[in-house]
Amino acid sequence: MRFEEILDDVGGFSRFQFMILLILCLPRAILPLHFLLHNFVSATPSHRCALTSPDYGDGLSSSAEPRSLALRIPRQEDGSFSSCRLYDPPLSLDFDQSNMTAPCLHGWIYDQSQFSSTTATEWDLVCDDKQLNQALATYFFLGVTFGAILFGQLSDKFGRKSMLLVALLFSSMLGVTSAFSTSYVMFAVSRALCGVALSGLSIIGVVLGIEWTDVKHRTFTGTVMSLSWSAGNMLLALMAYFIRDWRHLTLAVTAPCTAAIIAWWWLPESARWLLANGRIEEAKKYLVQCAKMNGKNEYTSKLDSETLGKVTVSEVAKKTHSYLDLVKTPQLRKITLCSGLFWFAVAFLYYGISFRISGFGVSIYLTQFIYGAIEAPAKIFTFFVLNWIGRRNGQAWFLITTGALIGINTVIPFEYTMLRMCIAVVSKGFSEAAFTTAFLYTAELFPTVLRQCGIGYTSCLCRIGSSLAPLVMLLEDVWLFLPPLIFAGTGIISGSLVFMLPETLNVRLPENIFDVEEGRHRQCDADGDAKIELMKLNSKETTDAQDD
Repeated sequence: MRFEEILDDVGGFSRFQFMILLILCLPRAILPLHFLLHNFVSATPSHRCALTSPDYGDGLSSSAEPRSLALRIPRQEDGSFSSCRLYDPPLSLDFDQSNMTAPCLHGWIYDQSQFSSTTATEWDLVCDDKQLNQALATYFFLGVTFGAILFGQLSDKFGRKSMLLVALLFSSMLGVTSAFSTSYVMFAVSRALCGVALSGLSIIGVVLGIEWTDVKHRTFTGTVMSLSWSAGNMLLALMAYFIRDWRHLTLAVTAPCTAAIIAWWWLPESARWLLANGRIEEAKKYLVQCAKMNGKNEYTSKLDSETLGKVTVSEVAKKTHSYLDLVKTPQLRKITLCSGLFWFAVAFLYYGISFRISGFGVSIYLTQFIYGAIEAPAKIFTFFVLNWIGRRNGQAWFLITTGALIGINTVIPFEYTMLRMCIAVVSKGFSEAAFTTAFLYTAELFPTVLRQCGIGYTSCLCRIGSSLAPLVMLLEDVWLFLPPLIFAGTGIISGSLVFMLPETLNVRLPENIFDVEEGRHRQCDADGDAKIELMKLNSKETTDAQDD
């Protein structure tokens, strides 16, 4: 007996599953508030060197005449004043003197029309120190990378529900700590640790939702949870528009964690995980709850310990699994390597586009909102496409198309602002489709006993891609077109590698490593009825014995 058969009896997609989805969508919506927070709390406004004389005022909009400023600050090629240099000594009407410049000696004056304060203005992370400001995003995603490994292992060992609470509590505490940071180092460390905790929200919620859903509705479940990310993305744009101080904004995006902690009490543990770990009585309790809420009371009498003990997943309950099991067998090894590569590319492209919200001729708040809004139709489009062409083809072509669009945008002249903006928005939609597919596809590839480890491993490589994206963008100082060409090439190459993976559309979730290696979980009924496709293992063993 397999878990899907029990799930079908108690209701594989009804009121109980909708309650789980509703609860899990809240922490999912919190993630973009933090993952894309860098766009606003670490934004770098226009700035120039501060001048010692009070005659030049306190801001860029002061009453100082451009002619007077021109004697102190050199102009750039576009005619604007330099952000990082001043004349030393100041120019005079004697045009025979040399035009020697020096770095800003007395700090900077910032344009406060967009932001009242950011980390860049708080600690003067501009000019020679601008890499430190951009590195804040890298530190955060390095924390997320470590968190994926940590929570992947812990949630496979201690359960999905308990580790989700730990992630929520630490996300709340470290988010508040970040807002009250008194130094750059304190902020960098607290944001990195907050990333560790938020990674738990990212990988546990998706797995828990899919493990409670039947085969036919897994695509719908993954899409709905992904839509909550888009809602959070648009909410971030609105919050950032009305809250222009970085400390207040950090507190505001952390506040929803309180509601998620309260909702956690109604969340069930994964019965599939409980059975996989031999905790039959606990699994029975949640399955009975599921049956009663779904109006399947007649099936509660069948949920006895003896029946549940026969579920296939219990055959490996006594074995302890680790990340090393991901590479010990050939099929699982191929899945591990290929899925890690496409996860790296998915995040690398998504955040490479998401962190580029300026340079399109419109407000950064509007750009952020548009980027979030385009994700909703992209995910609905993904829902229908995945059920039509399958997970493998969808994942591959979403990545290839995203890379191709980035490459096309590279060759379009900057004067065509609207065209470049439209292509960027479309590429953002395809990158989000790739992200949505990745969560669902990966959860279906790995077996129950290693599913959280698999998600943890792929999320780790995903966050490495997220960490590298802002650093690769700094390469535009070397060559303007180098970053988009790297992004484009990554998308096309990684998408091509996805074709090496198996298809999982309408296939039951594998419960153990043998299911993956022998294909025992696969269905082959053309009419769509659930049937297990057993590999001809006995014949193979007989042949091998004869060869020996």
